Amino acid sequence: MQQKPPTAFCALKNPAFALQVASATTSMESRSRGSMDIKEYFTRISYRGSYGKPDLATLTDIFQHHIRAVPYENLSIHCGESIELDLEATYNKIVRKKRGGWCMENNYLLSWVLKTLGFNITLLGSKVYVPEYDRYADQINHLLLKVVLDDKSYIVDGGFGMVYQTWQPMELISGTDQPQTPGVFRFVEESGVWYLEKVKRKQWVPNQSVSTSQTLEIVCRRVYLFTLQPRDIEDFRACNAHLQTAPDSMFVKKSICSLQTADGIQALVGWKLIEVKYNYKDNMDLVEIRILADEEIEKTLKEKFNITLDKKFVPINTTRSPLF
Repeated sequence: MQQKPPTAFCALKNPAFALQVASATTSMESRSRGSMDIKEYFTRISYRGSYGKPDLATLTDIFQHHIRAVPYENLSIHCGESIELDLEATYNKIVRKKRGGWCMENNYLLSWVLKTLGFNITLLGSKVYVPEYDRYADQINHLLLKVVLDDKSYIVDGGFGMVYQTWQPMELISGTDQPQTPGVFRFVEESGVWYLEKVKRKQWVPNQSVSTSQTLEIVCRRVYLFTLQPRDIEDFRACNAHLQTAPDSMFVKKSICSLQTADGIQALVGWKLIEVKYNYKDNMDLVEIRILADEEIEKTLKEKFNITLDKKFVPINTTRSPLF
């Protein structure tokens, strides 16, 4: 038998009172949105470019600043915090507390940023490929964005992390290789379902004490599938709760923090510090791995990822799911 991959209503009887509540709620939401400042976000990602015109160059520039400043991480799960699917909470966490987040935080925040700047944004849901089971998730478990510019559609995903993180918006066309610094990405469309794939380079891992293979071969790796069905953030609430609480969730079994750099990535997975330099030589990526002691974790998070946690962090890595 094939294994499966891991994966409130209120009625008011008084119409006048219901109207008062709705009005108050709208007012509070307006005030909370007003406390979110696009210039404060730009300071967080060190963006000093122009933003007056919603074009591809601006989109790409902001996107690249975001993925190099905001880590992809699930550390909240492993230091006694819950991950809220709330825009203001996400803004405060990423912008003001200088934390990172997973897809439903990074891309939710990016959707607000891009909408604020006048971009045409649609939320989409995808099902991530699970190598352990050689199949895609049963339900949507990843949030991404579709952006329409000059009658062309692009997929913007600032929340996948590790070596499968794209570095540029990808044009939504089927069967065309789209080379980027991390590797060659492409979409393949079949009967309305879109598949994202990445062709990875060979990887040179010099530290044999923490790796069983010296050279990992070039491989075409499936990443996720999606449709163009528009989604609302409410569609991701069950997924957001499940992934941070279910015993079989990879995010419960593995603590992850990764950040894109100028020439690759750096990541802390459990106690394992991984640094990747893309296209180091001869179409090969350099992968350096070091196992950290407990007392090195806090300093590494601060120095490598600019993260300082409020609560005690307990690293974990009890699943063999490959991340690079």
